[in-house]
Amino acid sequence: MRRVFLLCLFALSSSLHAQKAATPPPTKPPLVSVDITKLPEGATHLDLWLLCGQSNMKGRGVMPEEPKKDPRIVMMHKMDDQWYLARHPLHLTGDAKTFQGHDNAGVGPGLAFAEVLAAQDKTAVIGLVPCAVGGSSIKLWQKGAKLYEEAIRRAKLALQTTAPVKARIRGVIWLQGEANANPQELPLHAERLRAMIEALRTDLVLPELPFIGCTIGEMKPEPLLTNLKAMNEIQLALPKSVPHTACVDARDLKTHIGDAVHFDTAAQNEIGKRFAAKFIEMTK
Repeated sequence: MRRVFLLCLFALSSSLHAQKAATPPPTKPPLVSVDITKLPEGATHLDLWLLCGQSNMKGRGVMPEEPKKDPRIVMMHKMDDQWYLARHPLHLTGDAKTFQGHDNAGVGPGLAFAEVLAAQDKTAVIGLVPCAVGGSSIKLWQKGAKLYEEAIRRAKLALQTTAPVKARIRGVIWLQGEANANPQELPLHAERLRAMIEALRTDLVLPELPFIGCTIGEMKPEPLLTNLKAMNEIQLALPKSVPHTACVDARDLKTHIGDAVHFDTAAQNEIGKRFAAKFIEMTK
C-alpha cells in the first residue's frame, strides 16, 4: 500500500512539474516602442492584421531566448494600446516595461505569419493587432459581445494611430473552436462564424475583408476526438459558404505543450506559415 501511495505521489508531482514547465516564463527585456507615424527605410505601406480567437491564437508555446527585433513587424500591445516591435508573446497582457500582470501567453502563430508576409513583400510593414482571449466561446465574438466589440475598438484605433502612413486593415486570422466543440454548440457554430465575419466586414466597412480560419488540434483521445473532428469539418467548409475566406488545415500537427490542447512552438510556427501561404494563395 505504501509503495502504491508513493508511486501516485510521484506521478502527481511529475504532472504538476510538467504543467509548470509548459507555462512560458516571464518576458524580458522590455518591449521596444516604435513611432507608428513613420515607416522604416525602404517601406512604402503598412498592412494591419487582426489576430482573433482563443488560447491557441494567443499561444502557449515556449518562447525563444532572444526576442525578435524586426522594424518591419510591429504590434499593438494588449494592455496600453501602444505600438512596439513585435515579439513573443504577441498577446502579452503585462506592463510593457516591468511585465507586471504577465499571464501565460507564449508563442502563437502570429509572428511566423508576419515574417513570411514581410519576406514576400520587402516594401511592407506588418502591423499585428492581437485580440485573442484564452477559453473564449464564439458567442463572445458575436456583434455586441465583449470580445467582438473590443476587437472592433482596437481595429479602429489602429487605423487612427496609423493614419499618417495611410495604413489599411489587410485581414483577420482566426484560431478558435475548442470552447464550442460539444454536441450543444456544434450545430450553431457555422452560422455564428458566418455572422461574425459579416459583422466585422460591415463595421470595418470592408465587404471583401480576407478572413482566414484554422482547424483546431485533433490530439485528444476518443470520445473527445469526435467533437473536435466535427468542429474541424465546419471550419474547413467555411470557404464554400462565405466568400473571401479560407481555412488552414492543421489536423496533421500533433505536437503540444503536454495537455493535448495547445500546440507547441514548432507547431505554432508551422501554422503561422500556413496562414501566410493561404493568404498569398487567396491574393493570387
